[in-house]
Amino acid sequence: VQLEESGGGSVEAGGSLRLSCAAPGTTFSINTMGWYRQAPGNQREFVADITAGDEITDYADSVKGRFTISRDNAKNTAYLEMNSLKPEDTAVYYCFVDATAPRAFSSPRYWGQGTQVTVSS
Repeated sequence: VQLEESGGGSVEAGGSLRLSCAAPGTTFSINTMGWYRQAPGNQREFVADITAGDEITDYADSVKGRFTISRDNAKNTAYLEMNSLKPEDTAVYYCFVDATAPRAFSSPRYWGQGTQVTVSS
């Protein structure tokens, strides 16, 4: 599954950005979609995800109330709306999807290439 990420950039503290993660043209069934992030010198950390079907969302405590994840199943695309951004949100954001190949049973995780988000104070 090839993932296309977009929407990163630079913004001042308090600003907003929206990330997109698309899996165009795939024959796989797209299950959970989400993002992790990694700041320099830190481990990759969970940000948010959204399940398929009932679209249950989950967020890291550090982003609850500021970030909103959603998805458009017709487009195999997930979105991460990031508001009230803080300098500590600065990181490379990696989207992922858990996807099942036709006639398969497992749902491996596939990763995007990452997109930089920089928040200045």
